[in-house]
Amino acid sequence: GRIAFTTDSYVVTPIFFPGGDIGELAVNGTINDLAVGGARPLALSMAFILEEGLPMNDLRRVINSARDAAARAGVPIVTGDTKVVGKGSGDKIFINTSGIGVVPAGVDLSSRFIAPGDVVILSGTVGDHGATIMCQREALALEAGGALRSDTAALHELCAAILDACPRVHAMRDPTRGGLAAVLVEIATRNCLGIDFDERAVPVNASVRAVCELFGLDPLLLANEGKLVAFVPADDAAAALGAMRAHPLGRDAAVIGRVTADASGLVTARTPLGGRRILDLPYAEPLPRIC
Repeated sequence: GRIAFTTDSYVVTPIFFPGGDIGELAVNGTINDLAVGGARPLALSMAFILEEGLPMNDLRRVINSARDAAARAGVPIVTGDTKVVGKGSGDKIFINTSGIGVVPAGVDLSSRFIAPGDVVILSGTVGDHGATIMCQREALALEAGGALRSDTAALHELCAAILDACPRVHAMRDPTRGGLAAVLVEIATRNCLGIDFDERAVPVNASVRAVCELFGLDPLLLANEGKLVAFVPADDAAAALGAMRAHPLGRDAAVIGRVTADASGLVTARTPLGGRRILDLPYAEPLPRIC
């Protein structure tokens, strides 16, 4: 196989939120970056930048959470570093992680393989992480607020199940910052292909939809930390969808659209009202420090 290597930094605020915290997020996010590239994650590094005055109990909580997330995933944290900056020079805690893995022989995932006719499959509901972080920042209590939890999760086993069932998968992506919209628009514009999808087919939790209506946001633009998008040949779509739904992290998986030969690179959404709209990215980041 081939060596895969990735690195990422995490600056989410608040550092603790329903469904997870910055430590678990850093572990899962780095594992996912490897997994959607077809790699089997082997090991992680983790480096902390701490603001002077961070309570030791908070640091222990983050470290224990990261340790437990790595243990659940079976991907050990093998090295790391710690630095402290003066009070006011940081914000509680920042984490940098790197991950190394192996892409098995015969596995080659890349957006350059995406072709007209490919089916777009989403592994589950969108916007859970972004809506949760927003409500925590705004101290917003909703009647359905108890259902709002980050979806942070390690996706490597789900990715492996998809590849086992459908070795001809062309590409996979985890729609983190920028959400599902960012993935679709990036791939369409880069490859000069069209993507046509049905908004009604995109699963969205009722509590997430309520938050989006309150703030005037589009759930397609909100970050996810435990979902993936797969682009597969039409003949293999049923097998890929079945593999997703058989896994706990993909039980809400759905076919949401298809890739077309439209060289304009536009993503076209069919709306719940029966109309059509062009999906684009916002001019500014709707929610900074989301991951």
